[in-house]
Amino acid sequence: MGNAWWNLTLRFLLELAALLGLGLSGWGLSDGLWRWLLALALPLIAAALWGTFAVLDDPSRSGRAPVPVPGAVRLALELVILFGGAAGFYLTGRMTTGIVMALLIVISYAFSLDRLSWLLKQ
Repeated sequence: MGNAWWNLTLRFLLELAALLGLGLSGWGLSDGLWRWLLALALPLIAAALWGTFAVLDDPSRSGRAPVPVPGAVRLALELVILFGGAAGFYLTGRMTTGIVMALLIVISYAFSLDRLSWLLKQ
């Protein structure tokens, strides 16, 4: 189920939402020059980490891993970025969006137990 089309679509949309949430948190939780810097840097750093650190031959991705990491490290990275984005929404006053996003993350991973098992064995 982790590679079902609907779950991969949901994961992609959650990844995009996480980048938006991180950007909003950078903007909303800082002032002056830091506001601009963090609003741009947080999503860019998250996207770079997401695309760089991967498990070799991950069937839910291209299979390539620019920097191969163990599955537990990749899972932790995913959870930090996704829930970080949800927290970004929540902390900037978009509480319902943050909660709904967190629930969708849990649902996506609940239907990805096969992928979770595979990740933790790598």
